[in-house]
Amino acid sequence: MRVAYDPPSVNTKKDSPGAEVAAGLPERLALRVLQFGASATVLAASALTQFDLDRFLIPKDLALHVTAVVAGVLAIRAASRAIGSFVDWLLLAYLALSAVSALLATNGWIGFRALAISASSVLLFWTARGLKDAGLQRPLLNGIAFAVVFSSVTSLLQTYGLRVVFFSINRAPGGTLGNRNFVAHVAAFGFPIVFLAALRAQRMRWPLVGLALVSAALVLTRSRAAWLASVFMALILCAGVIASERQMWKRLAAGFLAALCGAGAALLLPNSLHWRSQNPYLQSMAGIANYEEGSGRGRLIQYERSLRMAASSPILGVGPGNWTVDYPRFVPRGDPSMNPSAPGMTFNPWPSSDWVAFVSERGFIGALLMMMVMVTIALRGGSGAEFAALLATLAAAIVCGLFDAVLILPLPAFLVWASLGALWRDGEGRSHKPVLLAVILVSAFGVARSSAQLTAMEMYATATSRASLERAARIDPGSFALHLRLARSGPRRERCPHARAAHALFPNSDGARNLTARCAE
Repeated sequence: MRVAYDPPSVNTKKDSPGAEVAAGLPERLALRVLQFGASATVLAASALTQFDLDRFLIPKDLALHVTAVVAGVLAIRAASRAIGSFVDWLLLAYLALSAVSALLATNGWIGFRALAISASSVLLFWTARGLKDAGLQRPLLNGIAFAVVFSSVTSLLQTYGLRVVFFSINRAPGGTLGNRNFVAHVAAFGFPIVFLAALRAQRMRWPLVGLALVSAALVLTRSRAAWLASVFMALILCAGVIASERQMWKRLAAGFLAALCGAGAALLLPNSLHWRSQNPYLQSMAGIANYEEGSGRGRLIQYERSLRMAASSPILGVGPGNWTVDYPRFVPRGDPSMNPSAPGMTFNPWPSSDWVAFVSERGFIGALLMMMVMVTIALRGGSGAEFAALLATLAAAIVCGLFDAVLILPLPAFLVWASLGALWRDGEGRSHKPVLLAVILVSAFGVARSSAQLTAMEMYATATSRASLERAARIDPGSFALHLRLARSGPRRERCPHARAAHALFPNSDGARNLTARCAE
């Protein structure tokens, strides 16, 4: 599917408003890397069904980091000149605080994985701004819009009967994202980018089809957080475009009509989803603000207890990604976020909110820095339809992030930060190559870490001997599953080091604690 913009020239110095740097071969190659990388991150998934979420998230981590590093290196001239605004220094302070927090975290492996995602997100933000300044904004946004539509297409394929190993049956219709909520979030904050494509396109046919597909996926996922975010997104987008581009009201109407047609078709056409309720979409709509029972009640309990956890480490938090490690210390056994089949472990490896994650994992200062980044981007965003799309994207990401994990995950981080970088207008700064190189190095660590995790996962799934598992544990020393498996069988002298390693990674896990206790007997 092709989402077309007006084709820009890439050989002139100022192909788009604000272009300050001529687009040379490195910048054009960086553009291709970002365009391909966005769709590759959507598609990236593993067939290792022994792993639940990780078989989707780890490949996407790798795609995110590889794209950020390669594009950042290729566009280093343009990207380094984009650094220098107040937002950039806030982001650097956020990364520095996160790095210190990761060093002091209980589980440093998880900490540095989360830090690498943050670093690659910032790197993509700077690279996208550099490419925008080089006159490559429209093809970059075109690539992001395509990735948003692509994610919806994989979800719809699963909805209407396609069964492949790269889809998760338990969280349908998640497509290659592995979770229906993830698809919904991408549809909510990605809709403004696809909509902007429709406004700017010479021919609206394919962008309108894209809008219909994104809307259909958004409805079918039944994600209440994404539905709520879409209300704010649509109001901001519509008001902003009407106020700034009155001559485009026909395209505006056509875009929203296409979205409504997609949503209507999703509700009317029979599909292969099996919901427990007879009227699942009405039930989800009715329960959109229900916090008296069910998942809404569970979220309130989790938020309140996570804030208690944050209060125990208010400056640095418990460490990036370490919510899942420390949360069990602060809750009773019956907490709805805990996994009864694995005592001492949470159901999900993150809280049900970006902002709860920021506060609990990186402290109140870290959360404040991120809040200041988003407020400053909104206040200094510019004008016109692009500004409306920026505000709508930001609003949808923030609202989704109030009720679900969004920006702490690889694909949403990629798409949101690249979109903000391509849409945001700010004055050009001086060249800051050392700063950019430092962030590239952290992202490069993410490449190595994700590669090691994927290799170890493959060995875990196919190992026929203890020696193979031992090699996998050396490749990925942060794998709790590997250490736990090795600690449950074999000679005592070989089991105990792995029991202690597992306990060090997740000290509140009953399984790891019991295995370690046996070694002390």
